Amino acid sequence: MSPATLFVTGGAGFIGSALVRLLIAESDWRIVNIDMLTYAGNLESLASLAGNPCHIFSQTDIRDRAALDRLFAEYQPVGVIHLAAESHVDRSIHGPADFIDTNIVGTYTLLEAARSYWSGLPSEDKSGFRFHQVSTDEVYGSLPAAGLFTEFAAYQPNSPYSASKAAADHLVRAWQHTYGLPTLVTNCSNNYGPYHFPEKLIPLMILNALAGKPLPIYGKGDNVRDWLYVDDHARALRLVFERGVPGETYNIGGHNEKTNLEVVDALCALLDELQPRADGHAYSEQKTFVADRPGHDRRYAIDAAKIERELGWTPRENFASGLRKTVAWYLANPAWIEHVVSGEYRHWMQRNYTERSAA
Repeated sequence: MSPATLFVTGGAGFIGSALVRLLIAESDWRIVNIDMLTYAGNLESLASLAGNPCHIFSQTDIRDRAALDRLFAEYQPVGVIHLAAESHVDRSIHGPADFIDTNIVGTYTLLEAARSYWSGLPSEDKSGFRFHQVSTDEVYGSLPAAGLFTEFAAYQPNSPYSASKAAADHLVRAWQHTYGLPTLVTNCSNNYGPYHFPEKLIPLMILNALAGKPLPIYGKGDNVRDWLYVDDHARALRLVFERGVPGETYNIGGHNEKTNLEVVDALCALLDELQPRADGHAYSEQKTFVADRPGHDRRYAIDAAKIERELGWTPRENFASGLRKTVAWYLANPAWIEHVVSGEYRHWMQRNYTERSAA
């Protein structure tokens, strides 16, 4: 028998590619990876899967209903894990339209394609189908110095990005309540790890430090985030998809609260140890404080007790171990970094990857 098929949207992105690598390595799923390959989509992050028959790539826009309908009809998936999204807060502040279009309209279009396909399934297949929405802790807004986000926290998004993700989450819940589509929602804390596009804090600081550039820190650097190693997140996503209860939400956090300044200082210390500056100076000398981001949320922190209690998931990496693995990976993979910085990664696919387009 051929393996069951699972759709992963956004599977060429940072979290999506980690999930695809995990599923191919540790499960029997055949993965149809649906990604439009916007600027942060990078198939070089999936180079190890080129030619693998269990990984089928489709360069498809989740806003293209006809293309989605063709994919559902051809591959007959048992479910969808939906990660495709515009995801950078700063970009959403300066250009919110793409976030509204992709994160809200795209999720709606995907939900409708999934609902149409699911409605035509035999009853036994309908009950086993899952639509898993992968979301963020930013939908909950900002925390004071104490307290944690639980699954019952009210949504209070404060940026165009988080508002667009909150809207998508609400659509998913509505499709469960109104139409009976079996859905799951997960809200995660800040991810970090290998293959991270260098606009986000940790890879940006690593690359700037190595290039001798300033390390820009918003405000006083006292904003707090809970950090989650990306492979731990991928394990949690698989677990929720396979064993989660339809209609439920599961928060996924790393139990690693750090201020932005603490993160940068830890990175500088690791780089001092693993690749010291040629002039003998400390990387921390490159730190610089810049004007704060508009509407910058003060603190995020996830209560991940539910997923531990009900599904048995806990993170394997603490912040120290995960950050060391991350820095070591960036130091060991200069070609990947160079291809991203130069834009060469966009041409890598054409030379090295056989694309299966749904267009």
